[in-house]
Amino acid sequence: MTVAGDALQEQAAARQLASAVRKLFGRSLHVRTVDTGSCAVCESELRLLLAPHYDLHRLGLFFTPAPRHADMLLVTGPAVRAMDTALLKTYVAMPDPKIVVAIGACPLGGVYAEDDLIHGRLDQVLPVDVVVPGCPPNPLALLHGLLVAVGRLAERVGDLRFVIEEPGP
Repeated sequence: MTVAGDALQEQAAARQLASAVRKLFGRSLHVRTVDTGSCAVCESELRLLLAPHYDLHRLGLFFTPAPRHADMLLVTGPAVRAMDTALLKTYVAMPDPKIVVAIGACPLGGVYAEDDLIHGRLDQVLPVDVVVPGCPPNPLALLHGLLVAVGRLAERVGDLRFVIEEPGP
């Protein structure tokens, strides 16, 4: 594929993601990231999404340090047993509906799958909704994964009932 073709794909994915976020949340979607011991290459690709070329903020996505404000949890790195408590506390602190996205090869087991200090896969610790494979996944794959995650989150928001109906007399 040509460079121009890649740029057109990125622009189309970005427009689609922005439209979905605005339709679902009105203005913004807040994302919390947790690094469970990765080599930091996936984080550098995530940081590229904040650069002017991709500019996730214009799409309505914002990274937040507080899990209580997060709608989406992005996890990078292998599912290290030492991080179980931190991951579970972060997940529990997030309001419903929430979604978990595993980024990179490490949360899928990666090269650490047979290690005693690693669970193998992240889905043995948390319910993973979307997986973005790659070592590291490129920014277009990350945008696509975020778009899929927003779609899954939209389904959950549609299932929520905002008015509690009490039984009549």
